[in-house]
Amino acid sequence: MSSSQIDGQMHPGAAKMLEILAEAKRQGTPGLHEVSPEIAREMNLRSKELFGSDGPEMPTATLTLPMRDGTAIPARLYRPLQSVPAAQTGLPVIVYYHGGGWVIGSLETHDGVCRHLANRSGAAVLSVDYRLAPEAKFPVAVEDCYDAVVWLAENGAALGLDVSRLVVAGDSAGGNLAAAVALMARDNDGPAIALQALLYPATNMNTTTASHAEFTQHLLTPQAVEWFQQQYLRDAADKDDWRASPLLADDLAGLPAAYVMTAGFDPLRDEGIAYAEALRAHGVDVTYQNFAGQIHGFLTLDGLISEAIDAIEATADQVRQACAPPGDAA
Repeated sequence: MSSSQIDGQMHPGAAKMLEILAEAKRQGTPGLHEVSPEIAREMNLRSKELFGSDGPEMPTATLTLPMRDGTAIPARLYRPLQSVPAAQTGLPVIVYYHGGGWVIGSLETHDGVCRHLANRSGAAVLSVDYRLAPEAKFPVAVEDCYDAVVWLAENGAALGLDVSRLVVAGDSAGGNLAAAVALMARDNDGPAIALQALLYPATNMNTTTASHAEFTQHLLTPQAVEWFQQQYLRDAADKDDWRASPLLADDLAGLPAAYVMTAGFDPLRDEGIAYAEALRAHGVDVTYQNFAGQIHGFLTLDGLISEAIDAIEATADQVRQACAPPGDAA
């Protein structure tokens, strides 16, 4: 990837967000890595309330998904308004995994993202409330996310969903989980996935890229990255497990088509680029897009960063293309 494809000036909304964070730090507000996971989750939800939007109105339903260990997790199903009441059956479906470093984030923090994505793609969205660390260490979140896809493939038709047009998607840690789910589905003869939409994903826990070294003050600081990993992983050896670091998988051939989005001022930018390039080298159909002026986490900040909606629309366009019925134009 040439430097001309990743260089750019910071978007005004992103710059404003960093100014707000810097002022909060000057006023004594602690960073996420300086508080307990419980307080970090409250801070993350507050950020969504301040800087995100509620998204469009649409029908939703709360579901309970059984997991392999006998427990169950919540999920929220969104149906785009244009599907009601005319097309109650046969909706393509996106299984969405929220970001938050495997420690924070919830159905609520990404409610607006899921609403916008459903509305703009014309697909249903199943947002999965996978279990968080440190209460649930790796690989629980990965297994929860895979089990959710398996459940949907077996039960989606009864919900009026076309599970032959199934997408896995997520941002940041959620993009990491979506990539791992795609690998697990391939290796376990699991559900067929039409597209993996990986939005500024974490793909390698070994944070040695140039963008990690360069962007040390842009929302996702090195201290925060280390804290998230300490909460999530059982030990250092987990960093090299492909379920935590999909970029380290021995073989990426035979995976579903991928849409990989990065943000230009994001520490995770280069590992997203590396994963797109590795997928392409293994014969996977990849669409790569960099939002050059953006910071990590901008999708949930659409109340302040207007380009977040552009990024959701770009994702929705990829979903429409991947899920277009045979013979139809996307």
